Amino acid sequence: MQWKASMNLPPRTDAPPAAPSRRAFCRTASALLLAPKGLLRAASLAAQPSPPATATRPDVAAIDHDRILAAAQRYLTQPPTPLTALPCPRSPGSPHDYYSEVDPASLAESNPPANTGSSSRPHPQPPPFTAHRDALFTLGLAVPALAAAYLLTGDPRYAQYAALWLRAWFVDTATRMTPRLDYGQTLLAQPAAGGSFQGILETLPLVEVAQSIPFLISALSPSDQLALNSWFTIYLRWLTEEQDSGPRLPALARDRKDHHGTSWLLQVSSYTLLTAPAGDAPKAETSALDNLRHRFRSVTLRAQIAADGTFPHELTSSAPYRDSLFNLDMMAAVCQLLSTRFDSVWEYELEDGPGMRSAIAYHFPFIADRSLWPYRADAQHFDQLPTRRVSLLFTARAYQRPEYAALWKALPPDPVEPDILRTLPIHQPLLWVRQPPPSV
Repeated sequence: MQWKASMNLPPRTDAPPAAPSRRAFCRTASALLLAPKGLLRAASLAAQPSPPATATRPDVAAIDHDRILAAAQRYLTQPPTPLTALPCPRSPGSPHDYYSEVDPASLAESNPPANTGSSSRPHPQPPPFTAHRDALFTLGLAVPALAAAYLLTGDPRYAQYAALWLRAWFVDTATRMTPRLDYGQTLLAQPAAGGSFQGILETLPLVEVAQSIPFLISALSPSDQLALNSWFTIYLRWLTEEQDSGPRLPALARDRKDHHGTSWLLQVSSYTLLTAPAGDAPKAETSALDNLRHRFRSVTLRAQIAADGTFPHELTSSAPYRDSLFNLDMMAAVCQLLSTRFDSVWEYELEDGPGMRSAIAYHFPFIADRSLWPYRADAQHFDQLPTRRVSLLFTARAYQRPEYAALWKALPPDPVEPDILRTLPIHQPLLWVRQPPPSV
């Protein structure tokens, strides 16, 4: 069985970016008048004389060389921890089923109940079970780091150890994860009720695992490749097919007008590309990818991006800045996956303006200077943002904007705070800007 490249790079063009609409120009001018010092500093990045075209395509291998090898070295000494090694007695599923919990009290913080005057206190509960979530997130850090290190050095140790992680999670029948997510983000007090659509966000790290697999072919046997293809095919089917009975969790996530919907689209795009046969694209794959492009253009853009480039449904959360940047990164990754030389979603815009170009243009000044953010600050960790955003790297390449690339390079890449680290959907961009070696 052959694996094909799971990414199609958008066409490179030296044409100047399109002129802003009258609406966008007026909004930008107003913002400059309201906050002249800060916004003029951010705007000056775009006003510098244009450097050579290579400045829009920074050398990710050189920039990330040391951090990639440092991360890979950590995971060379860390054995994989599949779900079966982390049982939870409250899980209604099998030891192979992914299970995570959320405390109902945390969901009610933004809408506390009225004071009834009762002095009774709820019975103490154990802390929510998050071991599966944490283990899957570690998987999403380990395999891409090892794959990137293998791409940099050619040292087979990295590929072989990444393959060990992949077998433990997706191949070995004694330890493999069930390719469904019926019990993600289960309410702590009601485990028998099953999970919620929010749990699907917790498998987002599998996107970069899928991106890593074509780079690891040398360490994967034909049976390994077949098992991996089968696992992601089944999970993709669960994410996309209508359920005959029970909760329609994937559809609920898909139809959200915020980062949950974008996470669904990014995951489905990634797994569709990964599991497609090598060679000429068959009609089924072409149809699936065309449907995803159509959904991005006709549903995602209209539902999520306002005419000025904001994400209105992220601005109502308790972390509007973090969630907006998280959504921006995922949308850029969707564009990176779905765009081809002959069909680019990067350039598509609705008649009233919304598109990826307007989204990155709006957020760029606030990534350059967090203090300019015109909405309320996040309740937690606001001062530790923005960190390095992959949306800057991808849009620099797509729109020939060297100031985006320069800012991407200048920002710190690896935040220490776990809540922020989890909202970086891509940790090894080298795997997204390089093509895997040809299959043999």
